[in-house]
Amino acid sequence: MTPLESLASVVPADIIISDRDVMERYLHDDAEWAPFEEALAVIRPRETAHVVAAVNWCIENHVAVVPRGAGTGLSGGANALSGCLVISMDAMNRVLEVDVAERTARVQPGVVNNDLRAHVAEDGLWYPPDPASAPWSTIGGNVSTNAGGLCCVKYGVTGEYVLSIEMVNGAGKLVRVGKRTAKDVAGYDLRGLVVGSEGTLGVITEVTVRLLPLPPKPRAVVGYFDSLVEAGQGVANVTAAGIIPSALELVDSYCLRAVDDWKNMGLSADAEVLLLASSDVPGAAGEEECAGIVKAFEDAGATFAAVSESDEEAEAFFAARRLAYPALERLGPVLTEDVCVARTKVPEVLGRIQAIAAKHDTIIAQIAHAGDGNLHPLIVTPVGDEDAKARAQLAFAEIIEAALAAGGTVSGEHGIGLLKKHGLHEELSADVIDMHTAVKRALDPHGIMNPGKVFDPSH
Repeated sequence: MTPLESLASVVPADIIISDRDVMERYLHDDAEWAPFEEALAVIRPRETAHVVAAVNWCIENHVAVVPRGAGTGLSGGANALSGCLVISMDAMNRVLEVDVAERTARVQPGVVNNDLRAHVAEDGLWYPPDPASAPWSTIGGNVSTNAGGLCCVKYGVTGEYVLSIEMVNGAGKLVRVGKRTAKDVAGYDLRGLVVGSEGTLGVITEVTVRLLPLPPKPRAVVGYFDSLVEAGQGVANVTAAGIIPSALELVDSYCLRAVDDWKNMGLSADAEVLLLASSDVPGAAGEEECAGIVKAFEDAGATFAAVSESDEEAEAFFAARRLAYPALERLGPVLTEDVCVARTKVPEVLGRIQAIAAKHDTIIAQIAHAGDGNLHPLIVTPVGDEDAKARAQLAFAEIIEAALAAGGTVSGEHGIGLLKKHGLHEELSADVIDMHTAVKRALDPHGIMNPGKVFDPSH
């Protein structure tokens, strides 16, 4: 019996993909230049029992498991390994239950973020985490990387909304960690351990999330700046004023032009950098908050700062922020950074990134969840230019060094995957790395769960 015939004896044959051409789209995520290899097969389970059977088959046959959501990741965490079984969770995409009274939702991992938001909005509820990939990325993938997004400056990241997780662990057991209750200190926080684990501890099969009441429609504030450093100071000023906007995003003119050239949105601005803030505080208090943001921008040197004149204008600017990455991808390969620093360090690190771009003769476009210090420099290279690729990779490494030197972290929300393993070992001490690997061995005793990701065995 061949391996595929053996696999088909434990899961339905119609969920197995072995055709090489069809498999191609499941073998990697969106991380530029992150390596991937040929998988044995891909499966698209329709129910939890399929996942349990597949993981136990992998244990018995010494086959690596690579869990996958929508493939929107930017660190190579979902990239296939030679001879592995890719378990793509996109077909498990149902909202199983919404408890309006308790403000919770129980969902399968393949539910798209924006689809969940639309579903619960019918009951006047809101799921706050909103990565820029929200129209395409799935809840399982968001949990696996502890994704953030535009609203996390005020409302927090994915992990703050995860109450419980059902998963198939590395021992092939179906377990549930966490509780649906508001409080839970019964043992170690295994729920928190699974959040952000990038598929290295198990395959998520169900998630229960906390919801909030649907907030009022936000007002937007736009600030134009002549330099990244001044825009960074605008972020620091907002922080110093004690203001917590519902979003505070940075986008440079290079990104705006790329979006405009693609979508013809008419957004060209007479500025090098824009800060986009929003306030969802109602009434006079919201007006006061917006005025405080305008002042913070002006004090940092903004050439123009004002509350947006219309909802349509505000929505257009924030749409452009979300479209920046795919717009740049149209121009050539984009190596995406994801460092996070204290908000008071934003001006310094933005200036350092500019210097790194000049040093390596590399185009680095700038977008950021600036309100929480999560910077996403986008290193753009011409197609087929190997020298530019080498310079981009040097710049990528130096940006990590700059973030660590400022007391920051190598990844705010994209995860470590393959691209950031070296940086992780630079950030964490050897003793802390040993703690992580001890947890990995305990929960994945056969070493089959996304091996080689996050932790570099050579260290």
